[in-house]
Amino acid sequence: MDHHNRHVYLCPLRWGDQDALGHVNNGRYVDYLQDARVDFLFRTAKELGADDLETGLLVARHEVQYRAPLHFRPEPVRIELWISEIKAASFTVDYEILDAEPQRRTYVEARTRLVPFDFAANRLRRISPVERAALSKLVGA
Repeated sequence: MDHHNRHVYLCPLRWGDQDALGHVNNGRYVDYLQDARVDFLFRTAKELGADDLETGLLVARHEVQYRAPLHFRPEPVRIELWISEIKAASFTVDYEILDAEPQRRTYVEARTRLVPFDFAANRLRRISPVERAALSKLVGA
């Protein structure tokens, strides 16, 4: 599988994220996904001039599949994300939370569907051509 088109975010783990067994609590993963997504949107959108992608989005759906427990440790965990679908008025981000070394080990696979929202007009909006171009850089990784 080609991972070159993926955005990589190194996510720090916090002491309070763990449960009594020393595993990262399942509820924290959605926060990690958001951190990775915001990192991608702020950096990529800014570079490509698609500034509305930073803030004008609503989460329509989350799917999270837990593959293996992640033990709390001082080192960050790797999150790779890519765009799996772009429609007229929504797009989908896929993610893997993993360690790449010494061998690839996936803890979580997830997917988020996002819809652009015009907060000034209080309504959904379509994806602009500039946004589509920005998102297309990470399609199908």
